[in-house]
Amino acid sequence: MSAPLRRAAHAAASSSARLHAARLFASAAPPPHDAFLRLPSHSSPPLSRATAAPVAPVNYSFCKPDYNGPDMSYDPPGRHHLFVPGPVNISESVQREMMRQSVNHRDPFFPQLTFGLLRDLKRLFKSEEGTPYIFPSTGTGAWESALTNTLSRGDKVIMPRYGLFSHLWIDQAQRLGLDVDIMDERWGDGADEARIQAALEADTQHEVKAVCVVHNETTTGVTSDVAKVRAALDAAGHPALLLVDGISSIGACEFKMDEWGVDVAITGSQKALSLPTGLSFCCVSEKAKEAAKASQLSKVFFSWSDMDKMNAEGNFPYTPSIPLLYGLRKQLDRMLAEGMDGVIARHAKHAEGTRRAVKAWGLELLCENPRWHSNSLTVVKTPEGIDSTDMVRSMWAKYNLSLGTGLDQVKGKVFRIGHLGDMNEVMLLGALAGTEMGLIDAGVQIEAGAGVGAALEFFQETSAVIPSRHIFEYPGDSPMRATVY
Repeated sequence: MSAPLRRAAHAAASSSARLHAARLFASAAPPPHDAFLRLPSHSSPPLSRATAAPVAPVNYSFCKPDYNGPDMSYDPPGRHHLFVPGPVNISESVQREMMRQSVNHRDPFFPQLTFGLLRDLKRLFKSEEGTPYIFPSTGTGAWESALTNTLSRGDKVIMPRYGLFSHLWIDQAQRLGLDVDIMDERWGDGADEARIQAALEADTQHEVKAVCVVHNETTTGVTSDVAKVRAALDAAGHPALLLVDGISSIGACEFKMDEWGVDVAITGSQKALSLPTGLSFCCVSEKAKEAAKASQLSKVFFSWSDMDKMNAEGNFPYTPSIPLLYGLRKQLDRMLAEGMDGVIARHAKHAEGTRRAVKAWGLELLCENPRWHSNSLTVVKTPEGIDSTDMVRSMWAKYNLSLGTGLDQVKGKVFRIGHLGDMNEVMLLGALAGTEMGLIDAGVQIEAGAGVGAALEFFQETSAVIPSRHIFEYPGDSPMRATVY
């Protein structure tokens, strides 16, 4: 086409576009509400203003063993909003690292990766003296590792129970043949240090071999005070080991293994470490390694001695998950660049902002005592007559938002907002907005924007300029200048 013809065609197209735009916006009347509703699929009834509040609970009765699941062929626009207390959001840089070409774990370069990971895991646990181990398992495997490497059948252990996960660790201990002294607490409270101290003082023959505490109970949003549990052991003058489940706390809540005298600390990759499920970690004191020499419980896959032999060479007793190790390397680099104290402060800020939103909604926390509030998640009571399970499922169906449901004793009574791992304030505000819409849909009488506004105000006041971006900071005493939390 010649240049004059191209110019003429362009002019005609531009004129047509202007005419189309003029027709489109000619009407002074605003578009109807229904114009903004998601178009119905062939299998869904048309949406209307009447369905906005309350939303009928999603019917999951079709989810039977012989059912293949709902049709997931439709991929909704935007991101899925994942705010459960694990699995958590994974940064794109970590995902790219895990997509690197696979290698032979027996290659000469591999020990350099292993040694670096073991070195930096000690910084995660805040331990100079501990020995870290990496297992290809979930946190349940780390539980088993802690028990089987330090104890023998019939040994007596003290285990407080204040949620589903502390209960499951107790169940595992009993099935391994341990004699468990269960200390039941209200679901919403943490470990009672005074009860632990009294039990240890009464044990004059030192029959109790270990005290096992879940640091952060994700059923209830409770973080027990490990430092005070250690103080209870010391006050009783008791030699029992202190084993701590830090699966959902380490990397989100303050944890000081050496300072608190923890003998075995465990965690998992799918929580504050912001990795896929599949790695668990133990950090072990010298006292625990001495106890391991006398342990009679069977262990093969989770044997510390097998790990010691291979880790000394920079390798593992079995083929490791190389992509997960690559991801771990990248994520540790990111956390150490932020600074572990900075990581904990970020989680504390997100937790406080979430609690302010809950207060503005007029709802109550399951954890009533502020000393046990969790940095990892917030567990919220639903008003009488509202089933939290149905509400959470409706949020997933309508807003593509995943929150945690209530478990076991608190099933249907609470919902759980996870705010741990790779997250920032804007992401969390999106989750709080979705939660607020879901609460209104369920019939909770709250003012739209109340909770989000409370969190937004707190985050705006306490957020600092991101490191390396200070060049864009507002100068001097400008009211726009970022403040440090």
